[in-house]
Amino acid sequence: MPLDGATPNYVIEFDATQWGWVHLLLGLVVLFAGFAVLSGQTWGRVVAIVLAVLSALANFAFIPYYPFWAILIIALNVFIIHSLAVHGRDFAR
Repeated sequence: MPLDGATPNYVIEFDATQWGWVHLLLGLVVLFAGFAVLSGQTWGRVVAIVLAVLSALANFAFIPYYPFWAILIIALNVFIIHSLAVHGRDFAR
């Protein structure tokens, strides 16, 4: 078993520290997109939907490390995408 932080026997093998930095940076971008959504900007909704899709895809690779948490975040991202796509104009009022 390797001690470098990589998970053996999985299709996608990444170092957990690298994924932590990726998630931290994406979280900051999501924060700024959230401010744009709350201020009623259409581009903010588009950016937020794209970031939610990217977050869901990233969490598929995170399933070997924290399966319950990754699946929970994927489900939350699906809810966010649906809310912004269907009810996004309600936020602008």
